Amino acid sequence: MYGKLKDFLTDELSRIRDAGLYKNERIITTPQRADIRIGDGQPVLNFCANNYLGLSDNRRLIKAAQEAMETHGYGMSSVRFICGTQDIHKQLEAAVSEYFRTEDTILYAACFDANGGLFEPLFSEEDAIISDALNHASIIDGVRLCKARRYRYANADMADLERCLKEAASQRFRIIATDGVFSMDGNIAPVDEICNLAEKYDALVMVDESHSAGVTGPTGHGVAEQFGCYGRIDIFTGTLGKSFGGAMGGFTTGKKEIIDMLRQRSRPYLFSNSLAPSIAGASLEMFKILKESNALHSKLMANVSYFCDRMLAAGFDIKPTQSAICAVMLYDARLSQDFASRMQEEGIYVTGFYYPVVPKGEARIRVQLSAGHEKEHLDKAIASFIKVGKELKCIR
Repeated sequence: MYGKLKDFLTDELSRIRDAGLYKNERIITTPQRADIRIGDGQPVLNFCANNYLGLSDNRRLIKAAQEAMETHGYGMSSVRFICGTQDIHKQLEAAVSEYFRTEDTILYAACFDANGGLFEPLFSEEDAIISDALNHASIIDGVRLCKARRYRYANADMADLERCLKEAASQRFRIIATDGVFSMDGNIAPVDEICNLAEKYDALVMVDESHSAGVTGPTGHGVAEQFGCYGRIDIFTGTLGKSFGGAMGGFTTGKKEIIDMLRQRSRPYLFSNSLAPSIAGASLEMFKILKESNALHSKLMANVSYFCDRMLAAGFDIKPTQSAICAVMLYDARLSQDFASRMQEEGIYVTGFYYPVVPKGEARIRVQLSAGHEKEHLDKAIASFIKVGKELKCIR
């Protein structure tokens, strides 16, 4: 049988390559940071990591991770409810709850697990999930695992969301699910308007803060801070793998009874190993750093403004952004790969995004800014974009 499957896979992979859609993985030989080295030893500036606050190589976090391993061991070898809960897990859950001003928190191995394990324990065929069309794949997969009736509204389109809410009026419970920041375009969900509609039509609100926590809002505390919606959002999900240190780990935080039910029935929580002590210890230190100063967030926002303003002035087509994501639109999949390859030759590490990661005809270079970038890093990247853009006839 494998011979038949092998032939099928070989043909399918060839078609992916021929269409310019094959994804190659490039090797990094240094810690994740603004300046890295790749497999051949070439030094490059990294503009495609989710390291928004520049904490992935932070010495305090590394020391805290080492200390946690010394005091709490390397791994848990168990799920939480059997013998996998340590004091630092409970301390980290409390820190997440404090950050988002929620009642309780549950930790997962990743936010993919948090979203995958969210809907099925809470909702049934009697209920409705109303999801933004550009939500992350993990939300989509979590919805698929639930028997609730599904509705989808156009990205951040409040008229279309209201249509869905009216159609779902006969369902027992309704929940609106949205990313806080949409990872491919960099736009923010209008959470204040979503909450208004949720209250009008008696629905819950869930927000994935993976790309917004640490980034949006006056002090980077996410969309609830951005829109003044504390207490109006019932459920947040998020990750420790982006702004919050860049390792692994996810969480769901919100109303106490919801979190309690997830502890009882959320399958990724019940059947996955507990978060490693090193990650829990470093994450606790990360929240201490963010309490001490808003300097990292302020630097990030200054970098975003500087970069985007100069790229627009150079003539690039950039989607409007309210986050640390800058989508440089090229529209053609092969062009996005050629552009990224040329940028690497110039010492700038970026990635071309194309179908199926983004819709067909919407290929782009997704630039992600970081508090770890210095002005000279930004200037070099901008100059390289302009040089390559002119070579490939993307700008004049």
